[in-house]
Amino acid sequence: MTRFGLQLWSQQTDWPGFRDAALAADAADWDSVWTWDHLMAIFGPAQQPIFEGWGLMSALAPLTSRVRLGLLVGANTFRSPAHTAKLATTLDHLSGGRAVLGIGGAWFEREHEGYGIDFYSGFGERLDRLDEAVMLMRRLLDGERFSHEGRFYTFKDALCEPRPIQAHLPILVGGSGPKKTLRTVALRADGWNTAGTIDEVRARLAILAEHCDAVGRDITTIEKTVSFPIMLRDDRAAAAAAFEALLAHNGVEAPDQRGLTGTPAEVADTIRPYAELGFETVIVRMPAPYDRETIDRMAEVRELLDA
Repeated sequence: MTRFGLQLWSQQTDWPGFRDAALAADAADWDSVWTWDHLMAIFGPAQQPIFEGWGLMSALAPLTSRVRLGLLVGANTFRSPAHTAKLATTLDHLSGGRAVLGIGGAWFEREHEGYGIDFYSGFGERLDRLDEAVMLMRRLLDGERFSHEGRFYTFKDALCEPRPIQAHLPILVGGSGPKKTLRTVALRADGWNTAGTIDEVRARLAILAEHCDAVGRDITTIEKTVSFPIMLRDDRAAAAAAFEALLAHNGVEAPDQRGLTGTPAEVADTIRPYAELGFETVIVRMPAPYDRETIDRMAEVRELLDA
């Protein structure tokens, strides 16, 4: 059965609007709710209002009852891996065992520059840091008490207590770098998120399979997630117009998001090849103000895919 997650953009919104969209998804049998880990807006002007991600997820935790909660994805540069493990554990307790630790190497240089956060020497170093960080997070979440002197991180008698409610709190890694990120996914991740055309995603999946073979990992043990902006209407032109209105609200003058806009049947037809590749979860990227019709009608797409 195809699972659906809702990624609510945390820019150009208010708390009641964000909260109510998440509650609508919880009531409409979505499987997960996500948001960003950004300190500046990433679409349109960077200085637009934006909320902090871990705080939003923690606020949603006691209000929701079904959906898994997480960041898609956390910026590894913002925090030490021990701090991130603590945040995920706290979210797991607040939600009664529904947290996912989403993490990536970080890419938005402007917010690092704006807030004095080290962007390090380049993309390669950030991905090396990510690999070491995910290893450390896994050990902490699994209850180890240990010291560590690595290339980037040093721990002395570290422990994450209390333990998460989940016996194995999942770590999802976002990104598609063929040499480093996908190897980290193969070695250490419970889930993977990517995006792109079917040909792009098929090629990345083949590379991930090669990394899994190299490290002795069964690729079917990794939850594969793919994300798209989606807007549902009974008419494709109406769906496209509604999506462009949301982008305009976020200061995006010309659409720069590749969205799936149309009827439930048209959207299901586009998603189906990804499901056939083995992608179990589709995550819908949604700008504010969040579209209730799409939230309420995503079950129609699920039914078509599962038929």
